[in-house]
Amino acid sequence: MPREGRSLTDVQPEVAASAPVPPPPPGPPAMSPVELGRWAWRQLTSMRTALVLLFLLALAAIPGSVVPQEAVDSLRASGWKADHPGLTPVYERLGLFDVYGSPWFAAIYLLLVVSLVGCIVPRSAVYWRAFRAQPPRAPRHLGRMPDHRRYETADAPDDVLDRARSVLRARRYRIRDIAGDGPVEEAGDAVSAERGYLREAGNLLFHISVLVVLAGFAMGSLFGFKGGVIVVTGDSFSNTLSQYDDFAPGRAFAPDALAPFSFKVDSFDVTFIRKGRSAGSATKFFADLDVQPTPTSAPRRQRISVNHPLTIDGTKVFLIGHGYAPHITVRDGKGNVAYSGATVFLPENEAFTSFGVVKAPDAEPTQIGLRGEFYPTYAFTMATGPFSAFPDAKNPAISMLAYSGDLGLDNGEAQSVYALDMKGLKPVTKADGKPVRIDLALGKSQTLPGGLGTVTFDGLSRFVRLQVSESPGSKIALAGMVLALTGLLASLFIRPRRIWLRARRKGDRTIVEVAGLDRSSGGDLTGELDQILGALEPKESRT
Repeated sequence: MPREGRSLTDVQPEVAASAPVPPPPPGPPAMSPVELGRWAWRQLTSMRTALVLLFLLALAAIPGSVVPQEAVDSLRASGWKADHPGLTPVYERLGLFDVYGSPWFAAIYLLLVVSLVGCIVPRSAVYWRAFRAQPPRAPRHLGRMPDHRRYETADAPDDVLDRARSVLRARRYRIRDIAGDGPVEEAGDAVSAERGYLREAGNLLFHISVLVVLAGFAMGSLFGFKGGVIVVTGDSFSNTLSQYDDFAPGRAFAPDALAPFSFKVDSFDVTFIRKGRSAGSATKFFADLDVQPTPTSAPRRQRISVNHPLTIDGTKVFLIGHGYAPHITVRDGKGNVAYSGATVFLPENEAFTSFGVVKAPDAEPTQIGLRGEFYPTYAFTMATGPFSAFPDAKNPAISMLAYSGDLGLDNGEAQSVYALDMKGLKPVTKADGKPVRIDLALGKSQTLPGGLGTVTFDGLSRFVRLQVSESPGSKIALAGMVLALTGLLASLFIRPRRIWLRARRKGDRTIVEVAGLDRSSGGDLTGELDQILGALEPKESRT
């Protein structure tokens, strides 16, 4: 009883304060290194992790299609770096200019391979056991199955079962005989049959084919190469490292493995749409090459076009682009030819307005540099200035700025042929101080002020941009994709089915029960059972 003047509510806090506090429940014991490793392996090899890694791999490949890749188009990548000087160091640190060769992409790739191997190997054993398994015993009460038939016949049970085996085997069912099957009061011999085992084989084939595809891509990236080169019509190319504009070998590629072929670009032809909304688009373009598979073999003519590459000893040569190469001659102040030849100008838009540079390091009294644009069909408006009105060479013209000084070619540093090193150059100016612009139509010349020389637009050629690549694992990857498609179709369209037939003698009649189960979702065996019963006993009444 509480003391006088105090309520029960006043006593309860004292009791609660004096009562011992139970210790907290013990937490889970810490995992040992072995247990932690097993847990991590189970997480890595789960199907959920494999799907997440596959999604991450697809997500990681997005920058490879958005950011110019140096291994695919080094010229475009260099242009992007020049246009985005602030982002370039960040992108280079992240490896975004070589996504597929970056460490983080390789880490996702390898984790996916390990996850798939750890997932597929155990499941392969499960699939194999399911593929080899015998049909299960018949249910005790066939009348409770979704699809059920029952009829009586004067034939002996053995005769009925023999006919059932023949019919089911003809329909590609796997057969299992069961003696004394069913409830005690309705026991009889039975036949259990099943088909659709290849569905499990399709699942197994699909999972294994994913590994085959990954192995093919890995083999190609290790032992293959990809290179790019621009060749002016009339010039030749030999498959050596020094001939490439850019070259990206695999990690295990050996340069001496290059096939010793060569070819000359004899001609290039392109057809442009001239009317309608698609005017200016190329309908087709192709190049004719004189190919020598070996240095001692006779040349043979080969035409290449988009999606129709040249194949030599496993190496493919793709036609991926084209453009113009104006013939420009620079004479110095002494009248000597300081530069002459076809100069590649790189297209900048669909109308083939193209950018290029000319370097004349042998000019005297000072070196000369030119940079500007080429217009296949020159046009001019006050609002836009000079532009190309059509991609075909209908009115070719060149507009360039002139520079003099040191081109920077003598300091030993590598330099792009499509850019001028402006550190040692200054613009060539007129008497009023304005920069000199060289505007030339085909066949015209212009004199540079200050006795520097002349510039002439002599002619025009086309060039082709070629991609030369070898991927040893391409056939393996293709085979893996075919196997994956085959396995996927098998797992989608093969319907596993089970049929049970039980026959028992009752008096002078044989009672036959037939039931079926379609293990695929939404399956219906009504037609299947009717056809089986029609082959067994077409004249008997069935219920």
